[in-house]
Amino acid sequence: MSLAVWVTPGAPRSEVAGVADGRLRLRLAAAAHEGQANAELIRLVAEMLGVRRRQVDLATGATGRRKLLRIHGVTREEARRRLRL
Repeated sequence: MSLAVWVTPGAPRSEVAGVADGRLRLRLAAAAHEGQANAELIRLVAEMLGVRRRQVDLATGATGRRKLLRIHGVTREEARRRLRL
């Protein structure tokens, strides 16, 4: 399954900020420095979907705010339910 996200690093806490333009908006409590925000993104998404971190891959957008994640072991319907979308 693919998940398009828009991230805002450097937030006080990691959380879902809504959906806009077909992307899940996430605030991340990590700096955009040396991959810290990407690591926090993977941790947060894995926790929210109930999968292991290794099941979440960053497919595109390693250095930008717009990212595409590949998630293994969960269907689109399951993801929507778990994310409450």
